[in-house]
Amino acid sequence: MQDKYRRRLTSVTLIRYHFVWIPARRKKVLVGGIAERLKQLLTDKCIELDCSIVAMEIMPDHVHLLIDAPPNLAPDQIMFRLKGFTAFQLRKEYPQLKKIPSLWTRSYFCGTVGNASEETVRKYIENQNT
Repeated sequence: MQDKYRRRLTSVTLIRYHFVWIPARRKKVLVGGIAERLKQLLTDKCIELDCSIVAMEIMPDHVHLLIDAPPNLAPDQIMFRLKGFTAFQLRKEYPQLKKIPSLWTRSYFCGTVGNASEETVRKYIENQNT
């Protein structure tokens, strides 16, 4: 239980967000190499943002991400950076994605996760493919 907490000089936090977002027009473009590359890009950007990925599932038409975030980043900042970075990189590496006016829609879902419901959210994300 102790290792879940993020300890800093002046704070101890447990901030977890469940994000869900979709490609523009809910196109089923997140498959094969694109999905694998998206996982890597999200992992890299989360490390840069000092976030830890707890669970991640890439579906053909949406993304689920459960992350542990630092207290100095608001959810909208996290989404802005993740979606902007991944859209830029994926569209540069996969020209077929340029046919869509923008890779991601402007909207997203964000829910906070407490200790009691974290396991439920994790199982939900992991069972998306079944």
